Amino acid sequence: MWLACFAAQAQIPTQDARNVDLPNTDTHFAPRTYQSLDEWRARREVLRKQILSAAGLMPMLPKCDLHPQIFGRIENKDYSIEKVLLETLPGFYLGGNLYRLLKAAPPDGFPAVLSPHGHWNYGRLEHTEIASIPARCIMLARQGYVVFAYDMVGFNDTIQTPHEFGDKPLEQIWNFGPLGLQLWNAIRGVDFLESLPGVNPHRIGATGASGGATQTILISAVDNRIQFSAPANMVSFIMQGGSLCENAPNLRLGTNNVELAAMMAPRPMLMAGATGDWTRNMLQEEYPAVRAIYDLYGKGGEVEAFFQTAPHNYNKPSRDAMYAFFGKHVLGENDDSKLKEKSVRIEPLQDMLVLHNRKLPENALTFQQIFDLWIHLSNQQTDDLRERLTLALAAEWPQHVLSQSDGEHILLGRPGKGDRIPGIWVKGTNPPALVVAADGAEAARKSPEVARLLQAGRSVLMIDTFQTGSAIAPRGRAVKMFLTFNKSDDANRVQDILTALAWLNTPRTRLIGAGKAGVWCLFAAAVAPQAVDLQADLRGFRGTDQDFVDGLFVPGIQRAGGLRAARALAAAAAH
Repeated sequence: MWLACFAAQAQIPTQDARNVDLPNTDTHFAPRTYQSLDEWRARREVLRKQILSAAGLMPMLPKCDLHPQIFGRIENKDYSIEKVLLETLPGFYLGGNLYRLLKAAPPDGFPAVLSPHGHWNYGRLEHTEIASIPARCIMLARQGYVVFAYDMVGFNDTIQTPHEFGDKPLEQIWNFGPLGLQLWNAIRGVDFLESLPGVNPHRIGATGASGGATQTILISAVDNRIQFSAPANMVSFIMQGGSLCENAPNLRLGTNNVELAAMMAPRPMLMAGATGDWTRNMLQEEYPAVRAIYDLYGKGGEVEAFFQTAPHNYNKPSRDAMYAFFGKHVLGENDDSKLKEKSVRIEPLQDMLVLHNRKLPENALTFQQIFDLWIHLSNQQTDDLRERLTLALAAEWPQHVLSQSDGEHILLGRPGKGDRIPGIWVKGTNPPALVVAADGAEAARKSPEVARLLQAGRSVLMIDTFQTGSAIAPRGRAVKMFLTFNKSDDANRVQDILTALAWLNTPRTRLIGAGKAGVWCLFAAAVAPQAVDLQADLRGFRGTDQDFVDGLFVPGIQRAGGLRAARALAAAAAH
C-alpha cells in the first residue's frame, strides 16, 4: 500500500504539466516507440480521426459533382499540359494543371501523382533552382504518370479565400481554416485523378515539398488511395510548419509530423531532407523513427531517405531521387539513369493560369459564403455525435486515476499526463456527488447544494478544474501555434471533470455545476461512458457561436454538434 501511494505521489507533479510543458512548432520532439504492430495500428486509427477532426472533416463532407473543366491544351513533343478547374464544394473552385503523356494508356492504365506545392512565390508555377513544380510534373508525365498540380488556397487561381485564415475564435469553433480546405481539395484531387480515362485508380501517389510535403503527409495519412509518396523537407522532429495551412487547432495534440508521416506505412515512401533546414537531423532521428514503424510491418525496405547539403528545397537532386524511388516501386525501373531530369520547356505563366482572361463561374461564392456553406453542411451531419464531441474536446475516460490525500485535501491526475487536479473530498455515503464551481472547490463548498449534500451525509468531491481556484497558474499561450499542440482551457476543464468522475467510478454519480461550470459539466456528461445524474444550470448559455467563444471555447465544438449534441447525448445517457 505504501509503495502504491509513493508511486502515485511521484506521478502527480508539483506543477500541472499543461501549464509548463507547452509544445509548439519549434519543440524538439522525441519519437514514441511501439512494441507491436497491433499497438501501432490502434494508434494510427486514433491519429487518423484526430487529423480529420482538426481539419473539420469528421465526418467527411458530402461530395458534390466536381464539374471538371479541362481546357487550354498545350502539346510539347511527348506530353501535354491542360488547365483544370474543379468545383470541390458547391461554389468553391480549385485551379490547377494536368500533365499527361502523349501516348495511349497501357491496358491497366497510367499511374497518377497528386502534386501539391509549398509556400513558393509562384505556387504551383514556381520554377527556380530551389524548387520547380512544372519541371517535376513534366518529368513525371514523360515517365508515364498522369500528374495533377493544384493550388493551395489563396494562390494563383484558387482565390475565393485568403491563404491565411482560421485563427479567429469564430472560425476555430467550426474547424474552418486553410488546412481543412486544402486537405479536402487533396481528397477531391484524388477523386479527379481516379475519374480520368487511362488512370489506374490503384496506383495513385503524392509528392510535394515544404507546405506541399505537409499536404502530402496528411492526404497519405487519411486516404489509403495514396499508394506511394515523397514528402520533401518537412518530416521533422524540430519544426512542424509555420503556416496556418499546416497548423489547425488540435491537429498535433500529443503528436508531430514524424508520427503523422509514419502513417504512410507500409506503403512506399521517400523522405527527403537537407542540412540547411529543420530536416538536418533526418538520418539520425526522423528516418530511424519512421523506419521503426515500417519494420513493425516487416516492410522496412519500403521507406528510404534522401539527404543532401542544401537549403530548404525541392531541387533537381531531390527530384531525381524521387523519380528513381517512384521508378523502382511503381514503374519497375531500376536504372536511375533513365529517369534523370532533362531540360524542360517552361510555359508562360498566362498560358498556365486557369483564370487568365477568364472569370470564375457565376455561382462562385465569397469567403463569407464559403464559411456559411461550411456551417450549413456541418449542421446537416448528425451522426456519430459522441465520437465527434470527444474528438473536439480531445477527452478521455482514464482507465486509472492517480490520487493523493491529506485529510480532506486531495490531488487527482492521470498516469503519464502530468495533470494536477486539486480538490476537497468529504467521505460519506454513496452514491457520491461531484460539485464543480467556476471559482473552484472552496467556492463549491460554500454553495447551498454542498451544504444540503453534507447534511444528508453524502460523499462529496469538489475540484479545482483547470485554471480555477488553487489551480490558477501562469500559462504561456503565446507560443507558436499554441492550439495546434495544446488544448484550450475549457477543454482541459471538461477533462478534469471526466477524470474526477472516473476516480469516483460509481454509476449515477450526481454531477452538479452552475454557470460556466454547468456548461463544462454538461459536456463532460455528454461524452462520459458512465451515466451521471446531471444537475447543470446553464444560466442563459444558448449555444450560439458567441456563447461558445465566451463560455466554452473549444476548437471544433460547433462543428461537432455543439449544445444540441451535448444535450441529446446527456439526455440519452440519463435514461
